[in-house]
Amino acid sequence: MSKEKQRREALIYHAKPHPGKIKVVPTKPYATQRDLALAYSPGVAEPCLEIEKNKEEVYRYTSKGNTVAVISNGTAVLGLGNIGPEASKPVMEGKSLLFKIFADIDGIDIELDTENVDKFVETVKTIAPTFGGINLEDIKAPEAFEIEQRLKEELDIPVMHDDQHGTAIISAAALLNALELTGKKIEEVSIVISGAGAAAISCSRLYRAFGAQAKNMVMLDSKGVIRQDRENLSSQKAEFATARKIDTLDEAMVDADVFIGLSIADIVSPGMLESMAKDPIVFAMANPDPEIAYDLACSVRNDIIMATGRSDHPNQVNNVLGFPFIFRGALDVRATKINEEMKMAAVRALADLTKEPVPEQVNITYDTTRLTFGREYIIPKPFDPRLIAKIPPAVAKAAMESGVANAPIKNWQAYEEQLMQRSGNDNKVVRMLHNRAKVNPKRIVFAEAELLDVIKAAQIVYEEGIAIPILLGDKTTIQQLKAELEFDAEVEIIDPRSDEYSEIRTEYAHKLWELRKRKGETEYSARVNMGKRNYFGSMMLLEGAADGMISGYSRAYPKVLRPVFEVIGRAHGVENASTVNIMITEHGPLFLADTSINIDPNAEELAEIAQMTANVARTFGFDPVIALLSYANFGSSNHKEAVKVREAVEILHDKSPDLIVDGEIQTDFALDQELCHNNFPFSKLAGKKVNTFIFPNLDAANITYKLLKGLNKADSIGPIMLGLRKPVHILQLGASVDEMVNMAAVAAIDAQEREKRKKAKLENA
Repeated sequence: MSKEKQRREALIYHAKPHPGKIKVVPTKPYATQRDLALAYSPGVAEPCLEIEKNKEEVYRYTSKGNTVAVISNGTAVLGLGNIGPEASKPVMEGKSLLFKIFADIDGIDIELDTENVDKFVETVKTIAPTFGGINLEDIKAPEAFEIEQRLKEELDIPVMHDDQHGTAIISAAALLNALELTGKKIEEVSIVISGAGAAAISCSRLYRAFGAQAKNMVMLDSKGVIRQDRENLSSQKAEFATARKIDTLDEAMVDADVFIGLSIADIVSPGMLESMAKDPIVFAMANPDPEIAYDLACSVRNDIIMATGRSDHPNQVNNVLGFPFIFRGALDVRATKINEEMKMAAVRALADLTKEPVPEQVNITYDTTRLTFGREYIIPKPFDPRLIAKIPPAVAKAAMESGVANAPIKNWQAYEEQLMQRSGNDNKVVRMLHNRAKVNPKRIVFAEAELLDVIKAAQIVYEEGIAIPILLGDKTTIQQLKAELEFDAEVEIIDPRSDEYSEIRTEYAHKLWELRKRKGETEYSARVNMGKRNYFGSMMLLEGAADGMISGYSRAYPKVLRPVFEVIGRAHGVENASTVNIMITEHGPLFLADTSINIDPNAEELAEIAQMTANVARTFGFDPVIALLSYANFGSSNHKEAVKVREAVEILHDKSPDLIVDGEIQTDFALDQELCHNNFPFSKLAGKKVNTFIFPNLDAANITYKLLKGLNKADSIGPIMLGLRKPVHILQLGASVDEMVNMAAVAAIDAQEREKRKKAKLENA
């Protein structure tokens, strides 16, 4: 993607359909006059009076305890420098977004128009009663140090400058693990720190807290090595000035054990790496380009442990591993500050988590057989769902033990369960989907590529590395649309009707006739059909010319389904193909089936649909908990519609006794764990969070998923085809560009899974 195009897309993203990235939404009922009278006058007076009596009651009656202010003056924004408060607002909104999606904290961005330290501090102190915590962001050094220190001393709520401490905490956890792998002791290693800003100072201080020796540390700024004999050093730089008579990074790197890069790109040369000690630890964290490229560093030293700030390499030092969860723990015990004990607890929790067995969901996301503690896995992955259950409790315990917690936690098991239910735990399906597809991109046919939105989707798929698109349709039209979108990549374009493909068309037509000559297909009809893109694209899959296909944007579902069934057909052992939609809801991802094909499945067919849907849930890293839905509950009706669901459950219990599945059950009982447990304690679903719903007929499934999508604005991934011989997925008529991108990713993952199964089968033969 060109820089200009990327620039335009970024601007559109922030401007459309509504400016900005966050909004305020009500959390209480407001539909009736009674609701409004409680929300405001006269009812609101009662909590006001309670808080007047005891200020701590503000945490009981308002959102203060879950609200963090993200505050900046725009003096040190990302790599942009001093761009001012207004220009920093998109970044602060972005930080607020991360607080919400990773830890369910309401972040409110505040941009202050002042570079005066006294004015900044006084302003924050004045507005502090509104918030449960203060996250300082993108404030230049040395002012950042003084601002944070003064606010920590003068406020009774947690304050943290993430640019300093976030990087320090994450990199310290990675450093402890890297040292363990190399058998080195932090008290003895030689550490070089390139950079002397807020993050570098904070990292160095935290490393010292874990035992690093000042005499073994060398820090450099833009002028070179910070020596004790240099004049006019700030107090922070003087703290890390060395007595060694060296001046350059080249000299500092000789025999160094650890390099910490928080400076600029490409300042570390291969020669510098070669001069380092055995088993060098290199954290090149400059963004977006590190101090030395990952691949280059690994090619120079095969004994290196390398980390960067980038997501496209192992060992990403990413602040999102820290700040949401540190504040979560601090808020949950109403900590008066974030102290050293809490930061060190977060470091240890992150380091320890890396050594625990990695959930299959994380392995699936990063398409690895098994992530294990080692040189390429010294820090948890950002999409690890365990982070929210591990880091906040560690921080909360440290706050309690160090005496800064006003609301100690008594039931830790209940607290961890509460954390797992917060948003940001499992609403990451789309990100996981794209990341997993990118690991091994597959060739995906876009069968309706003469349409602008389809080309838009194909462009995103290509530029994001999700898949390799193959475009079917009129070549001139497609090229014109590509030019309009500045989609200048050389992707394959095939017009099944053109003379260029006449030979392949004839070959495919003959094979179609051979497949279907006893099912009413004539040689003539086969030739005609092979000029149609859905027939041609399906045959490409059958012949290995592509790995997957998506279609259906502009045609009714049954019309697209027919050629797919005729050419591809059902997989071995599958009686009926079906579909599942993944709905991304506040309840978490829900798997709904069958949403598009089987009008009135019988008991055996429902059982087969449930089995295939369970496999889809596992493919996405979720343990299926399956409810077979009905208007009845466990024998309350003997109507045939309820009986068939009951019989399907009996089949599943008999054939798959380990599968968590039950029914017939009404939707409200399936969704409400307590309601189900209180009324049906015998059920396999009692007390469990159901994530997979099998509907008794197509009417119910199709209507339900479209209601969820239309009324609740739930994102939908699907319909995902189940039970075909090849990865073909049919879109709903008029699908959005995002939906097409997601379905292309599904097709790519589908192809990856089939490739793995085929390989495993060959290896076991």
